[in-house]
Amino acid sequence: MAKKKTKEMLLVGSKTKEALKGSGKKTYNVSSDTMEALNEHVYWLVEQAQKRCEANGRKTIRPYDILA
Repeated sequence: MAKKKTKEMLLVGSKTKEALKGSGKKTYNVSSDTMEALNEHVYWLVEQAQKRCEANGRKTIRPYDILA
């Protein structure tokens, strides 16, 4: 069985895990594969923003391309 090619990490692991864990009275554990899943989602968001930008005839990705 072929190994799945891992994409370059776009997130800062320690900062992202800290945000996911939360603070105060309620904190959460973060599984070992959570960062990989979140990184895949970020790659998907980037791809969607690129497609929207291109569809609108632009070369500049704007915030609304990501948040739409």
